[in-house]
Amino acid sequence: MDRSKIVAIVTGIISLLLAIGYLVLVQLLDFRGDMVPAPLSALPLELFGSTDATMFLMVCQSFF
Repeated sequence: MDRSKIVAIVTGIISLLLAIGYLVLVQLLDFRGDMVPAPLSALPLELFGSTDATMFLMVCQSFF
């Protein structure tokens, strides 16, 4: 066999292994369940001023 054919076969095998590994990883991540956002009470609001924190909470709640 030529060297170029061996390189092509090895490259194809590596490509298939990466594709299968990616599919397995996606399936494992998908089995974790629904993505639930963190509760707003977990946010460190002391970093903001009181009016900024109130405005921030109003904006965050409008997304959910």
